[in-house]
Amino acid sequence: MRTAFFGGSFDPPHLGHIAVARAAQQALQLDQVLFAPVGLQPLKPAGSTAPFADRVAMTELAIANQPQFEICSIDAPDPANLAPNYTADTLIRLRATLPAATQIFLLLGADSFRTLPRWHRSTEIPYLANLIVAARPNEDLSNLAAHLPHGVSLTQLATPGARQHVRYLLRNPAGAQSYLYLLPNLNFEISATQLRRQIQGHPTRQAPLLAPPVLNYIREHSLYQ
Repeated sequence: MRTAFFGGSFDPPHLGHIAVARAAQQALQLDQVLFAPVGLQPLKPAGSTAPFADRVAMTELAIANQPQFEICSIDAPDPANLAPNYTADTLIRLRATLPAATQIFLLLGADSFRTLPRWHRSTEIPYLANLIVAARPNEDLSNLAAHLPHGVSLTQLATPGARQHVRYLLRNPAGAQSYLYLLPNLNFEISATQLRRQIQGHPTRQAPLLAPPVLNYIREHSLYQ
């Protein structure tokens, strides 16, 4: 099994999220993509706009009829522990739930990838899961090494016949190895912040960047108002 973990606020989940997941699934022949709404992101202390349960419900609607996409509740809030959800801890827990032979990938947008050195236990993350970085057209990621945690080196590898991604080998001084896959030129110029503002200002207007069931859910539950 080749499983990608796709964490995020999904506040709300939009067609850009689906496009990124589909591009990764097709380019790397993934068996499943796990959409995991996060309880509390460490780098977003203010939290999400919509409650966790609503973000899960919207994400389930957004990925309906996508047989290789699944919802994952591993980052659900824990009432007994109000600490943020750290990706390194999540990946370790995820590994424990999957068969030993499963290959795990961490799917990231380029914006999130640029913050990777600031993540908790960031030097461990590339070796807990192979990285998939999705980049928009004309996004400058020519110096990927500058966005990697300290001590992680990067070497581009030949990818014969692969037009949808560029593959790199990652190493650390201890000899651990992993891979980073860059998906360039993905057209998903969508901002969740802008979507929330549009919904707030025009709650009855159609939002083509949202799946209709997600927009209906937002209206029925008066979210982002």
